[in-house]
Amino acid sequence: MRMGIYALAMAALTTMAAPAAAASCGNNSAGFTAWVAAFKQEAAGRGVPASVIDKAFANVNYNQPTIRADRGQHSFKLSFEQFMQKRGGQSIISRGKSMKASNASLFASIEKRYGVPAGPLIAIWGMETGFGSFMGNEHTLSAVSTLAYDCRRSDYFTDQLYAALQLVGSGSLSPNARGAAHGEIGQTQFLPRNVVRFGADGDGNGRIDLVGSRADALASTANFLRGHGWRAGAGYQPGQPNFGALQGWNAAQVYQKAIAYIGAAIDGQ
Repeated sequence: MRMGIYALAMAALTTMAAPAAAASCGNNSAGFTAWVAAFKQEAAGRGVPASVIDKAFANVNYNQPTIRADRGQHSFKLSFEQFMQKRGGQSIISRGKSMKASNASLFASIEKRYGVPAGPLIAIWGMETGFGSFMGNEHTLSAVSTLAYDCRRSDYFTDQLYAALQLVGSGSLSPNARGAAHGEIGQTQFLPRNVVRFGADGDGNGRIDLVGSRADALASTANFLRGHGWRAGAGYQPGQPNFGALQGWNAAQVYQKAIAYIGAAIDGQ
């Protein structure tokens, strides 16, 4: 990812990201407006330009669908068989084989660059957004701001909010962008901090677009896995070296096993 002086400065600032000190977190919408005002002051104090703050927060509101989604992730408690059925695992395998064949040169170039074969990338792509067919309809900056304010994981999502401001400042994230309920972006659903850390220009056009470019989305996913310990040529089934990288993608064991199973079926293992 090409980074200017502002982006480099933000990268240093975000290592110090912490919850807004002048306003308390909350578990309902009552204190959100005050929290946003305090956070904007904090961000300005950390050197974020006023123009970026104003653009980023112009349409931010407390996002109740985000809170409902955060409290209701019940599918990760399903058995493997139930999870595969709910996520359409067999359909992903069937379509995934076709996607691998029709994008053979892309997947070959990604594997050459990052050491990650097509199967697990396609499994993630299919499970996250149905191969880019639905990337979410929640206002991204509202979602991330709501979770930064929410008491349950305020520290974690405050860091995500600083990363989102960095992306707005660099032009990589539109203030009007929409995505998944937790602020995930693009065809494989990257949180803002992961866009900053692992975003990759897969199509060689000089910019990173995880929404409109499948090459960027898949290259970034491979870069993420490599950044989480993926070793070229090693296996990725449970107990094998690269399964740990899949654990970095999602903490739910059933999700990790589904990536491994679907990926192996697509790769012909």
